[in-house]
Amino acid sequence: MSTPRASAKNQQRPVNITGTTALEGFVWTRRHLLGLDDLSSQEILAILDTAESFREVSTRSIKKVPALRGKVVANLFFEDSTRTRMSFTLAASRLSADVLEFSAKGSSVAKGETLRDTARNIEAMGVDTMVIRHSQSGAPHLLAQCLKTSVVNAGDGQHEHPTQGLLDIFTIRQRLGSIAGKRVAIVGDIAHSRVARSNIFGLRKLGAEVVCVGPPTLVPGAMRTLGAEICHSLDEVLPHVDVINMLRIQFERIGSNLFPSVREYARLYGLNAERLAKARPDVLVMHPGPINRGLELTSDVADGKNSAILQQVANGLAIRMAVLFLVNQGSQA
Repeated sequence: MSTPRASAKNQQRPVNITGTTALEGFVWTRRHLLGLDDLSSQEILAILDTAESFREVSTRSIKKVPALRGKVVANLFFEDSTRTRMSFTLAASRLSADVLEFSAKGSSVAKGETLRDTARNIEAMGVDTMVIRHSQSGAPHLLAQCLKTSVVNAGDGQHEHPTQGLLDIFTIRQRLGSIAGKRVAIVGDIAHSRVARSNIFGLRKLGAEVVCVGPPTLVPGAMRTLGAEICHSLDEVLPHVDVINMLRIQFERIGSNLFPSVREYARLYGLNAERLAKARPDVLVMHPGPINRGLELTSDVADGKNSAILQQVANGLAIRMAVLFLVNQGSQA
């Protein structure tokens, strides 16, 4: 029987950061992660494979590796967040980085300081990576142009949410074995969703088919230019998809009544047990959270055997560890 000291030592074994055979010899060179639209399929696979290497860290008794020891990660969140912020904080901590937490409330931003000046002052403290969430589309891109430090987009306006897209794709691959050839329905408020755009970019690059589903007021025709199909009937789509990704109705972003009522939306586009029975028995149900229970999903579906919602949250940690690790590698390339 091993001693506690030996067990602890074993739990701190180094993570094997390697790619698949298809990625052998691939070298990550990007120092920013701004969106999945910018990435090649090879780069997306490199993130997924690196995340797979980090995933088992969460199963250890000592949940930490020294991959970013001595590095500093700053979380700049100009929008409220629970899952994304905590996930990035924990990811940085598990990589042994020091973490600075920034909130716009009570900061110099409230006194009129510009985003650029705020970020440059934080950079001057010796920060290596900035994770930014902002209500304005393009805010991370602005910082990437004026900072020397690495920038990671944690959601910008109605543009992209790349790490959410990556963790969704990672979960699909984990549960279904591959992405190529799979058919994925993204249901709900597509018009205001940065999650939908990142999913479309990433899934399409890895060979999946994507269909956007919802009322015409929430599913703009422009989604076709991204390579997605459009359908306004969830019942029509259900029997023919491998994955159903239910998006949250973002009441805080909707400035007018884009559907008659909450009850009407739930009747036509909500996923309940009766409607789920029309889908394939092994269909994967996903949601980026937070869930409006009874609107997008009923509780029996959200907590049922087809649901991968909590698995998405767990996988988000591995994805964000991979992203922080890789952009720091890229900054040294």
